[in-house]
Amino acid sequence: MNIVCLDMEGVLVPEIWIAFAQASGIPELKRTTRDEPDYDKLMQWRLGILKEHGLGLKEIQEVIATIDPLPGAKEFLDELRSLTQVVILSDTFEQFAKPLMKKLGWPTLMCNTLEVAPEGEITGYQMRCPKSKLTTVKALQSIGYETIAAGDSFNDLGMIQASKAGFLFKSTEAIKAAHPELPAYEEFDELLNAIKKAL
Repeated sequence: MNIVCLDMEGVLVPEIWIAFAQASGIPELKRTTRDEPDYDKLMQWRLGILKEHGLGLKEIQEVIATIDPLPGAKEFLDELRSLTQVVILSDTFEQFAKPLMKKLGWPTLMCNTLEVAPEGEITGYQMRCPKSKLTTVKALQSIGYETIAAGDSFNDLGMIQASKAGFLFKSTEAIKAAHPELPAYEEFDELLNAIKKAL
């Protein structure tokens, strides 16, 4: 029994925070998990910038509504889901992901949730569980699944390394150089072929 675990941002859809940084004209918000391994530190820093600029959930959701999946992502996901079970493991938030899941044909997503004040200020966030991607992969393995994982960032390395097959996809040169043992791909057809071989 196989299950494929995929990261979302940078793999299937553009990075939400980079899109928001461009739309809002706040370049500091381009920092992502590709740059900062400590997710809590990154999120606290982001929330501080949003507060400083008086920006909230509504402004971010307006930008997300304009984002489309990466070219070929939906077709890749459709074909993969015809072959095996697939779950998207993301450190994004339910309040961000819904319009993107619609555009991807409603795949299964496990992510986190934001704490939002009545007037729309993002006051905090709740992680689904500690080290959510690695924890989820281990939980799936504990109920009889063999996992295959792919992602692009520091926070994907745990699930990739813990799986029977793991791949970097559209990752950074720094992460690829630090992990030469992990096959790295740039195109969806390459990743699909690698996953097919691992199934």
